[in-house]
Amino acid sequence: MVQWIKQNSVLFLIIVTILMLFVNLGVLQTNIMEARNIISAREMVHDGNWIFTTLNGLPRYEKPPLPTWITAAFGSVFGFENFFWLRIPVVLITILLVVWFYKTLTHFDLTKHQVVNSSLVLITSFYVFFSGRDNNWDMYTHSFVMGAILFLVKEFQSSKFNLFNFIAAFFLLGCSIMSKGPVSLYALFLPFLIAYFIVYRYKLGRNLGITILTIILGCVVGFAWMMYVKYFDAEHFLAASQKEVNNWHSYNTRPIYYYWSFFTQSGLWTIPALVSLIYPYLKSKVANKKAYQFAWLWTILSVVLLSVIPEKKSRYLLPVLIPLAMNIGFYIEYLRLEFKNLSNKTERYFTNFTFGLYGIIGIAISVGVFIYTKDRLSEFLVWSIPFAVVGLILGISILKGLKIKSFEQIFYSTILLMCSVVAFGFPLSKLTFSEEFYSSAKNLKKLEQQNQIKTYEWQSFVPEIVLDYGTSISAISDGKKTIFPKEEKFGMLASPSDSTFFADHFNNYSIKKIGAVDLNHSSKDQKNYNDRIQRNYYLIQKK
Repeated sequence: MVQWIKQNSVLFLIIVTILMLFVNLGVLQTNIMEARNIISAREMVHDGNWIFTTLNGLPRYEKPPLPTWITAAFGSVFGFENFFWLRIPVVLITILLVVWFYKTLTHFDLTKHQVVNSSLVLITSFYVFFSGRDNNWDMYTHSFVMGAILFLVKEFQSSKFNLFNFIAAFFLLGCSIMSKGPVSLYALFLPFLIAYFIVYRYKLGRNLGITILTIILGCVVGFAWMMYVKYFDAEHFLAASQKEVNNWHSYNTRPIYYYWSFFTQSGLWTIPALVSLIYPYLKSKVANKKAYQFAWLWTILSVVLLSVIPEKKSRYLLPVLIPLAMNIGFYIEYLRLEFKNLSNKTERYFTNFTFGLYGIIGIAISVGVFIYTKDRLSEFLVWSIPFAVVGLILGISILKGLKIKSFEQIFYSTILLMCSVVAFGFPLSKLTFSEEFYSSAKNLKKLEQQNQIKTYEWQSFVPEIVLDYGTSISAISDGKKTIFPKEEKFGMLASPSDSTFFADHFNNYSIKKIGAVDLNHSSKDQKNYNDRIQRNYYLIQKK
């Protein structure tokens, strides 16, 4: 197996990427970010709001529309009910990220093995493959910037000006801005430029001029939609812009050191990531010191720039994982070449512990999966048996690789173990599902027909419920004022905690609970139960 992978490393990378992204793509539930994107895409198709984008029937200018346009195109063909097809766009854009990353690394005088292995680290890093299976805006913006970086590096290293590289660079940069504003321009592109110009100083004047022009034209492309909407719908656009700016320094604020453990977001590669960041240790062990210095600087600068922004979330670290994968690749390449000859006992014991732990985890899967599924074993046998068998084989393969000192066997077995988690482990997440209390928002249609009513939401809408319901649901109150529907009677969704509060607003109405929506697949006494996606349904009627 190891020999075949070495001889077909690019094909192996393609296979792993497909396994990490396509397999069981529709299994996991949607989240609030993905639901918002899909609702906007659905309203584009159903209501024709392709330029003046909406969310639940209201202007939605906080995020640029490119990912929504792409999702809308797929939804118009495959419908908006099947999450597998609705997630295909983000899968394809993640594949492009891997391709562009791979192609970029080939321009830094690295071995083919290191380029492929760094790309394998990238696609198996937790937040990368997780974001690549969840249709939100983050992956689009960072993937497009990676493409811009590729063509910019090609232009930097060419002997003469290449018009195609230049156009591709600023166009992809514009696509990134059109996906989530200047987020990736700041968090991924800017640290790349700083690191590159510090380490690779040759032709600095020429490259700096090309870079400035690329950024200017990229901004022209990227901000075109924003300028158009600002001109024709200034009130709503400025309100959305002000809200976004305020969030940067007042919403979800964290201390500057919040991202200190950023390397843990690589998941499986947490320990190798930490080692690769110990610059004094690794700099003397790599063949291409300049490239390592560049990757290290790119990673650290990305973390630093993100850290100075008051608003912080773990998922915002996604762009850091891209240069970090390149950085980890240097440590992996060092072990590939020198694993048999490690003379330092501490180094040898640490490496054996790290990858030995992965081997033990693989073997533990073979037992743990049956303990985990014991109550519903027959129902999940089709996933449990292959997961246990593959986990056992790969766990033993990792430990055997340690014994015979074959790092390639250890590394590739670890990659395949990660693939097996996605292929066979993800479906087991349904073990926590319980349909006993689940009640779809689609059931409201029947109650509407029975009572001849239209449905409203009391205050803020729940994206997952609106997505499940099928159309927008207008809110009666915005928290400041209440606008009563014209109908004599209507249906209203409200959280149980709001029932006594909104009753004071409906003195002239009778209020009767006639149903409920609960999108949880677990009971209320379980830790993963989410109150936010549960609503009571009331019949409100004038007295």
